[in-house]
Amino acid sequence: MKPSIPRGTRDFGPAEMQKRNYILSILRNNFELFGYEPIETPSMENISTLTGKYGDEGDQLIFKILNSRIHESKNKDLLKKEFDLSLESSRNSEDLTEKALRYDLTVPFARFVVMNQHKLIFPFKRYQIQPVWRADRPQKGRYREFYQCDADVIGSNSLLNELDLIAMMDKSFSQLNIPVLLKFNNRKILTALAEVINEPSKIIDITVAIDKLDKIGKDGVNKELNEKGISAEAINKLQPLLDFKGSNNEKVEILRSLVGSTEIGKKGLEEIEFLLKNVSPNHAKIELDITLARGLNYYTGTIFEVKANAGTFTPSILGGGRYDDLTGIFGLPNMSGVGISFGVDRIYDVMEELNVFPESISNSSSTALLFTHFDEESQYYCIHLAKDLRDANISCEIYPDITKKLGKQIEYADKKNIPFVCTVGSNEITKGVYAIKKMSTGDKQELNITDLIHYLKTELA
Repeated sequence: MKPSIPRGTRDFGPAEMQKRNYILSILRNNFELFGYEPIETPSMENISTLTGKYGDEGDQLIFKILNSRIHESKNKDLLKKEFDLSLESSRNSEDLTEKALRYDLTVPFARFVVMNQHKLIFPFKRYQIQPVWRADRPQKGRYREFYQCDADVIGSNSLLNELDLIAMMDKSFSQLNIPVLLKFNNRKILTALAEVINEPSKIIDITVAIDKLDKIGKDGVNKELNEKGISAEAINKLQPLLDFKGSNNEKVEILRSLVGSTEIGKKGLEEIEFLLKNVSPNHAKIELDITLARGLNYYTGTIFEVKANAGTFTPSILGGGRYDDLTGIFGLPNMSGVGISFGVDRIYDVMEELNVFPESISNSSSTALLFTHFDEESQYYCIHLAKDLRDANISCEIYPDITKKLGKQIEYADKKNIPFVCTVGSNEITKGVYAIKKMSTGDKQELNITDLIHYLKTELA
C-alpha cells in the first residue's frame, strides 16, 4: 500500500522545522517579554464545550470524534437513527460522539479559566502554542490541522490591553521581516448598525456576510443578506459601509453619521478613537476597516486582523479581538478578555514567498561539528571528545560507520550543511591535537581540545 497523509495535513522535515522553530521562538520570546505565561489544554474537548461558540458555519467545521467501543452498544437501533439524522443536518448526539478536536485555543482557554479560577491571579495573561483542527476544504493557506499561537489577557476591560497586543504584533512582524497591514474595527459598531437598520435580531447574519466582503464582493454580500431575510430597505442603509474608502479619521466620521445616535455606537466610536489616538506602531500600517467583522460569535469589542502587505499571497495571518463574557457560558460571568492568534502555518507560507527567512536558518544544521575518523580505535576515541564538546554546549555528532572512507564522511557533512569537521586518527590521539576544517572556506588548523572548544564558541557566536 502506498503511504499517504490526510488532505489538509503536512509533514515537516528538518529544514522546514528549523524555519518553523525560528518563527515560534520569536513569538514565544515576545509573549514572555510582554508578561504572558504558558499553558496547554487537551487536544480533545467535550463537544458541548465547543458547539455554539463559533456560529453555524464554525460548528460545521468541528472535527467530531466517534465514541469508542460503539460496537458494544446495547441500543444499536438508536445509534442508527441518530446517525441517519446526522446525515440530514448538523447535529450532536452523545450516543454517537461526546468529544471533538479543538477548533481554536480561545474557547478551551475560557473553559480553563473557569475551572482554575481560584488558582489564577487576575488579570491573567496567558500564551498558548498548540495545533487546532478544522474540517475545512483544503487549499493554499487553509489547512485542516494547523498551529495557533495565542496571547490573551482576561479579567480586565482596560483598552491598554489592546494597545499592548498591538505593540506585540508590531514587534513580532518586524522581527519576522514581514510588512503587514493591521486592520481593526469594533463589534459594537456592527451591533449598532443592526439596531439602526431595524434588524437587531440579524446581527450574526449581518456580521458573517459583511466579513466576506473581500472574498465575494459587494454584490455577493448583498445577495447573502437578502437570502438571510434582511429587508431591501435595511440592505440599502448598509451600502455606505460597503462603499466607503478614506483615511482613518474620515472613516470615524462616516461611522458617526451612521451609528452615532445610538448608545452602543457611541461606545464603539469612543473605543476606536482611543486606539487611534494612542497607538504608535513602528512597523505595521494601521487601518480602521469599517467592514471588518470577524465571524466568531463571542467577539464584543475591538477586533483585529493582520495581512501581509507585500507579495501575492495575502491571507489573514493574525486575528483576534475583545470578548466580554465568553467565560459566562461556563458559569463565570462578567470576565472580560482580549486576545490575538498568530497563524504560524500561513506566516510560514508568506515568509517563503517573500524569501525573508535568514540565510543562516535556511542553510544551517543543528549539528555544529562532525567527528570523522579512520578506524574503530579513533572512532571510539571521538566519544570522549564529543562529550567534552557537549559539556561545553556545542552540538556535535560522530560519523557512525567505520567502513566509509574519509571522503564519504566529509561528503556527509557537506550535504547536511555541518559547518565544521574534526578528523581524528592515531597521530591526533598521540599528540592530543586535532585537525579541524571550516567547510565554508576550507581553512584548516590543528588545535587541542581546550583551544578547539574556544575556537568553536567564537565562530558559532
